[in-house]
This record gives sequence, C-alpha cells and structure tokens, in this order.
Amino acid sequence: MSKGRLEAFSDGVIAIIITIMVLELKVPHGADFAALRPLAPVFASYVLSFVMIGIYWNNHHHLFHAVERVTGSILWANLHLLFWLSQIPFVTGWVGENHFAPLPTAFYGGVCLMSGVGYYFLVQAILAHHGRESRVAKALGRDFKGKVSVLLYMVALPAAFANRAIAWAIYVLVAAIWFIPDRRIEGRAGH
Repeated sequence: MSKGRLEAFSDGVIAIIITIMVLELKVPHGADFAALRPLAPVFASYVLSFVMIGIYWNNHHHLFHAVERVTGSILWANLHLLFWLSQIPFVTGWVGENHFAPLPTAFYGGVCLMSGVGYYFLVQAILAHHGRESRVAKALGRDFKGKVSVLLYMVALPAAFANRAIAWAIYVLVAAIWFIPDRRIEGRAGH
C-alpha cells in the first residue's frame, strides 16, 4: 500500500489540531496590556502545545520519508497516535483556563505520555513490517530519545500533584530534546 494517503491524512489531522488550538485563544476585551494578562496561561500552554504538535509533525514526516510502504497495522498505529494528538487541544485549553492546576497539568502529561507511546507503537509497527535491517531500523537505532521521553512523562505525572513547576519543566525538557528534527532518520533517508 502506498504511504502517500497516510501522510496526507496525517498532515490534514495535524493541521486541524493546530486550527482548533488557535481558535481556543480568545480575543481580550481591552486594548491595553492589562487585558492580556489573564490570557498569559492560555497562551503559554498554547505555545508549548504548538511546539509539541510541530515536533510530532516534523518527526512523522522524516519517519515516513524512510518508509517504503504501509500495512494495516501501520495505519492503525498511525490512527492511535493521531487520536492522542487530537486530545492536545482539550488539555491545552483546560490547563490554560485553570492556570496550570495540578489535575489539568497531570492530564496534559497523560496525553503527552500516550502520544509518545503512540509514536513508539507506530515505529514498532513500521519496524515489524520493514525488518530490523531496513533503512528505517538502521536510522532509528535503539531509539534512545523515544524511550527517555516516555520515561520522563511517567515521572512528570505524579510531579504534577507534588510540584507543578517540575512537571512543566519536564514537559519543556522533552520538547527541547525533540525540537531538532531526528538527524538519524534525516541522514539515512537521503534528505
């Protein structure tokens, strides 16, 4: 099966996710900086979520550049990832509207964790089809970044209740780890 339809569908879903997030940003009712102050938590959560979605889109693009064809299991794994990514606008809004309260912060981390797990499942489905000696397998190596990210999210979940600042620092750290596109894939995929 061609990978083009999967890539086009994924790009469309990710574009809709970003659109939903930006539509949640409400216009202030004043024309001064004081009117913007209540929107700061909403905007801060939006920026981090936008970066996270961008990271997934970027790495998804690079990953599928190295993929030759897709199977049903790859399609389902991709849908699993997209399901969790589609929850990001909800948790982003919840966190922002409640000024980073512990429960919304934990839910935000839970969605980030499950998105990371979804990406891991997608990679595993691709590797199962293409083999451990394929171009994509060699590019991914042991996938240290993916495994560390999931572990960090697992640490952030209880931290959300103990110290929200630690949880948010972990979320930003994971984004920073992934901010630069995955050069392992980029280098082997012929970019």
